[in-house]
Amino acid sequence: MSIKGDKKVIRGWVMYDWANSVYSLVISSAIFPIFYEAQTTSVYAKKVGLSSDLIDSNDVTVSFFGYDVSPSVLYSMVISISFVFVSILSPILSGIADYTGNKKGFLKFFCYFGAFFCMTLFFFDPNYMELSMLSVMFASIGFWSSLVFYNAFLPEIAPLEDQDSISARGFIMGYIGSIILLVACLAMIMGIGTHLTKYSFILVGIWWVVFAQRTYRVLPSNPFKKKPEPDYIWKGFRELKIVYKEFMQTTRLKKYLYAFFFFNSGVQTVMLLATIFASKAIEWPEGEGTTGLILAILLIQILAAIGAKLMSSVSLKIGNISTLKISVFIWILLCVGAYIIRTPNEFYIMASGVGLVMGGIQSIARSTYSKYLPETTDHASYFSFYDVSEKVGIVLGTAFFALTEYYFDDIRYSVISIASFFVIGLYYLFKVPKEETIIPDKQ
Repeated sequence: MSIKGDKKVIRGWVMYDWANSVYSLVISSAIFPIFYEAQTTSVYAKKVGLSSDLIDSNDVTVSFFGYDVSPSVLYSMVISISFVFVSILSPILSGIADYTGNKKGFLKFFCYFGAFFCMTLFFFDPNYMELSMLSVMFASIGFWSSLVFYNAFLPEIAPLEDQDSISARGFIMGYIGSIILLVACLAMIMGIGTHLTKYSFILVGIWWVVFAQRTYRVLPSNPFKKKPEPDYIWKGFRELKIVYKEFMQTTRLKKYLYAFFFFNSGVQTVMLLATIFASKAIEWPEGEGTTGLILAILLIQILAAIGAKLMSSVSLKIGNISTLKISVFIWILLCVGAYIIRTPNEFYIMASGVGLVMGGIQSIARSTYSKYLPETTDHASYFSFYDVSEKVGIVLGTAFFALTEYYFDDIRYSVISIASFFVIGLYYLFKVPKEETIIPDKQ
C-alpha cells in the first residue's frame, strides 16, 4: 500500500522537525554557545587570578592536549571535524540503508546517538576539555546524520505538487517547537538561576527523543519491501556506486546541486556565525549584549517560520527556481548591509530580513532537490549527495569567513566575502534548465 499523500504519515514526518530543531536553536545557536563562553572564561580567570569581568574574551585560552588554544577556534574546529565525519559516513550508510530498505533504522540510531551526547553536555567541564568536546562533536554528528535519512522520506510520503508545502510545514514546526523549548529554558535560567543552564541540554535530548516517537510510529520500515542478502555492506557500496553513476548522467539535478552548494554555504555560515558577528561588530550598550543576542535569535526563529510559509506560497505562483533566485538576491543585499550596520536597532532590522529568507530558502531548497530526483527507490543515497554538499559547503564557508577576518583583521569583511558564495549560487541557478535531460553513458 502506497504511503504517498497519507496525512497521518505526513504529520508524523513533520513532527521530526519539531523534535530535532531544538538542537539547532538551543545547542548550536543560543544557550550552549553562551554557556561555553562563560565556562571557558571562568576557568581562564581562575588560572590567571582575575575576575571574569576583567577578562578580555580575545585573551581567553583553554588547554587542549597540552596546547593553549582559543575557545572559539577549538569549538569551530570540533564542529568542522563533525561535518567531515558526516560527509564521509552519510554516503556509505545511505547506500546500505537503500539496499536494506532500513532508512528508519538509521534515522532512529542517529537520533538516539545525538540526543544521548547532547544530554552528556550536562557534564561539560573546561578542565577536561578533551573529553567534553567529544560530546559536542558526537551530538553534532548525530543531529546532522539523522537529517540525511529524514529528508530522504520526503519524496516517498509527499506527491510532487505538495512537496514544497510539506517541506515548509516541517521547517515551520521546527521553528515553533524550538522557540517553545528555548523560552522554557530561558525562563528556568533567568527565573531560578544560571546554575540550571546545563539542565537545558538534558531537556533538549529528552524533547528530541520523546517527540520523535510519533515519527517512528508512522514511517514505514521498509516501504519498497527490499530483501537484503547477507553481504549487505558490500552491496550497499555497490548501490551507492550505481546511484552516483545515475546522478552524474543528470543535467538539471546536477546543476541545481552546484547552485545549492554555493548558496547554502552562505546560508549555513551566516546561521552558524551570526552570533559571533553580532557580538564583535555591533556596539551593544554595557551589559545588554547577551540579552540582545537572544532577542535577535528569537526574532529570527519567529520570522523564519513566517518566511517558510510565504516562500512556499510564492513558489506555487512563480516556480521554485525563480523563488530561490529572489531569495538568494536578498541574501546578497543582507550581506552588504551587514558590512554597514553598527547599532543594535540596525542589527534587529538585519536579523528580521535574515529570518524571513532563512526559513524559506531552506524549505524550498530541500523540496526542489526532492522534486528533481529521477524515478528511484534509492532516496537516501541521493539525499546523501545533498547532505555532503551541505556539509562540505559549511566547512568551506566557515573557513573562508575565518580566514577573511584573520587577513583583514575585521569581521565585517567576512560577511562581504560570504556574499560571493551567494553570487556564485545565483549564477548557477540561472544555469538550471527547466526540464531534466540525461547524458548518455559513454561506456
